[in-house]
Parts: sequence; C-alpha cells; structure tokens
Amino acid sequence: MLYPDARAAVDAAAGDLPVHDPSYDVPAARAAARAHAASLPREDVARVVDVTVPGAEGGSGVPCRLYVPADAQPGVVVHVHGGGFVLNDVEVHDEPARRLANRVGRAVLSVDYRLAPEHPYPAAVHDLDAVLGWLDSGDDRVPAGPAYGHGDSAGAQLVLVAALRHPGRLAALALIYPFLDPGAVADSHRSETSGLGAAEVAWYWRQYAGDDPDLTDPDLSPLSSPRLATLPPTYVATAEHDPARDEGERLAGLVAEAGVPVVATRWLGQPHGFWRHHRAYGAAEPLMQSVAAFLREH
Repeated sequence: MLYPDARAAVDAAAGDLPVHDPSYDVPAARAAARAHAASLPREDVARVVDVTVPGAEGGSGVPCRLYVPADAQPGVVVHVHGGGFVLNDVEVHDEPARRLANRVGRAVLSVDYRLAPEHPYPAAVHDLDAVLGWLDSGDDRVPAGPAYGHGDSAGAQLVLVAALRHPGRLAALALIYPFLDPGAVADSHRSETSGLGAAEVAWYWRQYAGDDPDLTDPDLSPLSSPRLATLPPTYVATAEHDPARDEGERLAGLVAEAGVPVVATRWLGQPHGFWRHHRAYGAAEPLMQSVAAFLREH
C-alpha cells in the first residue's frame, strides 16, 4: 500500500489533466513546472555556472548547468532529469541538483537535453554523447576527476544508454526508478497504477520513440543491450507502486548476472516520481542520501 504521505500526494494530483488527453498542452505544462520550481526555496551551493556543450549531432549545443559545492571533491556527477522524455528541464531540477551536489560533495552537471515530441529519439541520445565527449575535451570548466552518471525515470534511461555507448567512461551509475521498456511488458505495468497509469506510460513512449519503435535497438530498449557487462558499479532504486518497478529490478538482475557490482533497493510505499519531491515524500531525502553514499564510495 502507499504510505500516508505518498497517498496524500497522489490524491492531490488525481484531478490533474492526464498527459494523453487531447487537450493536454505540453508547452503550458512545461511553463507551469518551471514557475512552480522557481517558487521553491533551495539550498545554496558554492558556485553555479551555465555552460553550453558543443557538438551534439543535429543540434546547436546542449545547455547544461554546473553546480560546485563548497570543498568539492574531485569529479563530476552527470545528472539527467526525468519527465517522460517530454517534460522538465534544468530549471525544474535546479533544486534537487543543488541537493545532490551538496550530498555527494562533488560537482553536478545537469543536462538540458532536447525534448520530445519536438525532438524525438535519438536527439537526446546524441545530446548525452556530446556531454560525455565534452568531459574529455580539455575545456577548463570541466571538473577534474572521475565522472559519474545519475538520472531519474526517463533520465535514468538516457544516462544508462550513455554509459552503454561509452564503456568505461563513467566510474559509477545511479538510476532512480528507470523508465526502460517502450513495450511496457512487465507485470507491474498492470498491477501498479498509482499516479502513473498504462495510458500515460504509452503516451510518453510514443512521443519519444514513435508509434512503432524498434524494440531490438538497445539505445531505445537498453534491457536488450549485449553490453551490460561493460557498465560500471550500478545503483538501481525502484518504487513499490510504480509501473516501471519490474523493469528496473530486471535491469539490476541482468547487470548482476553480467558480473557488474550492483546495489538495488525497492522503496516501499512509494509511487513513481517521489525522489524529486522531498517536501511531499518522507522517503525522498533518504533516497538522496543513499545515492550520494553510493557515489561517494566509488
């Protein structure tokens, strides 16, 4: 069952217009999310710098925001935001990116990749390629030291794909309820619908991948990748009442079988999306601390 705070949050959003409704306005939803994020208090970090990473295939550059905490240790965490490949940006994720930087004690680079449906697959994949390439460019704005990958939901899918496309580039990977399977075949897609139902999941994938995606393409369906053994140590967090729960836990099992060190946790009583909203969900801050500890360890 959902825990009381999670149930209250899910119930509060129950009247929202679903994304698959024909009248759903994507630009308006993006603007509303930015406005809400701007109204929230946020932690200070020692330095915040906006940078544009050049060289994304088919694009003019990838906007990113670099957060450097006080007394930062060497290295940088590449953070890729969730939002079903359609919603959110670095402004919406400014507050959690600050918290992540302060908890990990290393710089965090938040990536403002191109969004669907205006820029469907593989635009975001190419943007992540450009970001990882920039880390090796010699640009003096790149923090020295190892690079780590972090993402939530669709962002977790994108940073996982980036790690598979660039073996050995990331020292560790932290995936928060990853959104991995455009076919949505796992049982949890039928048994867990709190706050995110099958119609919403299908709509997000359709915006990103189209109506007839190639489910053999590991850049789209990373569970089918033959390169899982190339991943660095990986942390996978799933939520008990999340349609994507089973595919995240399947990934953890496959990666473990491939010989990669894995830590996998299921967060009981929680729905998809809880990690970002620490004021509404009591489990959000403990998850942030758990991820930070894993990344610090590596």
